[in-house]
Amino acid sequence: MKLKKTYVMACLLGCLVGNLYAQRTEMLLEKGWKFTKGDVSGAEGTSFNDTHWESVVVPHDWAIYGPFDRNNDLQNVAVTQNFEKEASVKTGRTGGLPYVGVGWYRTRFDVEPGRQTMLVFDGAMSEAKVYVNGKEACFWPFGYNSFYCDVTSFLNHDGKQNLLAVRLENRPQSSRWYPGAGLYRNVRVVTTGQIHVPVWGTQLTTPHVSEDYASVCLRTSVENAGRTELTVQTDIISPEGKVVSSKKNKGYINHGLPFTQNFIVEHPALWSPESPSLYRAVSKIYSGDTLLDTYTTRFGIRSIEYIADKGFFLNGKHRKFQGVCNHHDLGPLGAAINVSALRHQLRMLKDMGCDAIRTAHNMPAPELVSLCDEMGFMMMIEPFDEWDIAKCENGYHRFFNEWAERDMVNMLHQYRNNPCVVMWSIGNEVPTQWSAEGYKVAKFLQDICHREDPTRPVTCGMDQVDSVLDNGFAAMLDIPGFNYRAHRYEEAYERLPQNIVLGSETSSTVSSRGVYKFPAERKAGAMYDDHQSSSYDLEYCSWSNIPDIDFALAEDYDWTIGQFVWTGFDYLGEPSPYDTNAWPNHSSMFGIIDLASIPKDRYYLYRSIWNKDEETLHILPHWNWEGYEGKPIPVFVYTNYPSAELFVNGKSYGRQTKNRQTVENRYRLMWHNVTYEPGGVKVIAYDADGKAVAEKKLHTAGKPHHIELQTDYTSLKADGKDLAYVTVRVVDKEGNLCPTDGRLLNFRVKGAGSYRASANGDPTCLDLFHLPQMHAFNGMLTVIVQAGETAGNLELQVSAKGLKTARLVLPVQ
Repeated sequence: MKLKKTYVMACLLGCLVGNLYAQRTEMLLEKGWKFTKGDVSGAEGTSFNDTHWESVVVPHDWAIYGPFDRNNDLQNVAVTQNFEKEASVKTGRTGGLPYVGVGWYRTRFDVEPGRQTMLVFDGAMSEAKVYVNGKEACFWPFGYNSFYCDVTSFLNHDGKQNLLAVRLENRPQSSRWYPGAGLYRNVRVVTTGQIHVPVWGTQLTTPHVSEDYASVCLRTSVENAGRTELTVQTDIISPEGKVVSSKKNKGYINHGLPFTQNFIVEHPALWSPESPSLYRAVSKIYSGDTLLDTYTTRFGIRSIEYIADKGFFLNGKHRKFQGVCNHHDLGPLGAAINVSALRHQLRMLKDMGCDAIRTAHNMPAPELVSLCDEMGFMMMIEPFDEWDIAKCENGYHRFFNEWAERDMVNMLHQYRNNPCVVMWSIGNEVPTQWSAEGYKVAKFLQDICHREDPTRPVTCGMDQVDSVLDNGFAAMLDIPGFNYRAHRYEEAYERLPQNIVLGSETSSTVSSRGVYKFPAERKAGAMYDDHQSSSYDLEYCSWSNIPDIDFALAEDYDWTIGQFVWTGFDYLGEPSPYDTNAWPNHSSMFGIIDLASIPKDRYYLYRSIWNKDEETLHILPHWNWEGYEGKPIPVFVYTNYPSAELFVNGKSYGRQTKNRQTVENRYRLMWHNVTYEPGGVKVIAYDADGKAVAEKKLHTAGKPHHIELQTDYTSLKADGKDLAYVTVRVVDKEGNLCPTDGRLLNFRVKGAGSYRASANGDPTCLDLFHLPQMHAFNGMLTVIVQAGETAGNLELQVSAKGLKTARLVLPVQ
């Protein structure tokens, strides 16, 4: 008996030693989830029966399936940041989707006994209560923040599966836009030995950067080391996969401080939007000869400088931010994160010449930041839309005093190693900016940024210029960021000590794709019976302006360091100017690209200025104006060339040249009195030497004849996640777009994939995204198909009454 006990104890000791030194594992919890909407008593319990719940895959947004309804989160409020003094009924402010309420998720997972185990949530909307095996493991209220909790003490030690249950609640009037609902970002189980590098446990900086060499400083936190002597061996691996620098250092974790190593990288490949080179620091933690943990830190080598009077410099080269603001939703996919969808958006922005993203007004998904690293987008990461003073009755102000620092620290630790991040924002148009004491709150947040990451400056999106110039709020920030108020830039530059100005949010031009209102003239707050906005790109909100003004400021003054346009893509909610009792509008009109990922005309205006490497030549409007024969139709051309000549049915309307007579003439070519007659429109562009270099045509479309399917995708990955965006066009016999067609189209997907969603970009359309049918909007819409997990061919069929069915086949491999 004594020998048997000794044997058992030896086995247990062996298990403990093995777990102490076991390597980390990471498991994504995607499948096997059960979900129900509504508050359910006892749903956290291990004996609760969830067999009748819905089976879902996470990431999951339960509210995107609708239905749209005017009464969903109907808000009677005065929007103070828009200078409203009296409350009014806001319809569609949060997208008209049923995001309010409680949702429960349950799943089970295995962990080897004795392991240190963390649950990592990239985001959970919202007020997450996390239970493991029936016991509350943690609470995290902010739906946009990534967080983790140590669940080691809650795990089963008898080999049984562990139950994970998550309760989420979205309260009414908790948002100004559609926030999504549920476990809309990834959930992971991370296990390690007892001595390990914690979640987001490294900080990597590049104190010196030059073309000849760069210095790299890596600080690695290690938990539970006590007085164990550690050896840390780190290899710096180049973008080509070669080890370019190594260090092996031995020592102790002193007073909880990180383990520090320094490296030299000769002739580094510098990270930039044009060349997003990425390195890896692979660190192995040893006790003697026993490997305890391996941790990889991806990073880029680059320098950033913000110089008074001169502007922003990346790797020693002056440049202006050509950025956009983006909300987190993915249009018809809702808030559920999908890497393929994010990549699709970034490709479109890259083609436009965009080089920067502001995460307005929330902490981003890590997948977005990773893609910006890889694809070459600079980032301003922003955490909050409100601080201690409310914008929304049930907004973040309820948690700010207790949670702001914890939320900020998580964000900073998670993203401070990403080279794409070039500044932090601490907030957007917060009411606190009006207060005489508001600068103290701003300093509190800025100090957290400086403490956790001294390498990047801090800004804030400010819209109350009088207040922030007078009360010290703007002067206290590293970078003064102004939302709109372009006419105040010069005053701010002269009064503020930083002597630089950032357009932290610009333009807010509104437009509906393919909709044109006459005459084409500048209008603030224009509204029409059809609840649309004109795509001549001259309509804007009362607080904002046309894009041309921001282009001119960036071009004329070194001290303006660029802009972040509101917005890159349309998003769900905030249907300005139709937010006040103007249902059925449910999505914004600010986007350069619509909710269906189809570019608006404005896309080509930005492209003509921002994309320096490729030709742009675009004509608007369409040329189907039945009933307008003999009447004047304004024709605009967006091009990177200085001049162009316009022809209608062979008749010249003369050559226009960009000039400075008005700010619009500086960037657009415009013919305001073109007599409409059906037929062909042609534009010929000329270079600076007067040589004809490009030509573009459009034609009056005849009767709708067939459906045309277009996509840039040639194949899909058989991973069950990959998406293809297919543009559906209703065209005449010759293939000309029928720009006024709005018929119902039906979709069918066969083979190695499935139908995921569709959208048409019409902010007034109440068609549900997940049903396999959608009305065209001005002749177009987008169908999103998703690959299965088995190789084969995916076939999309699109049909409509009176039109020939179209088919598209994509290999899934």
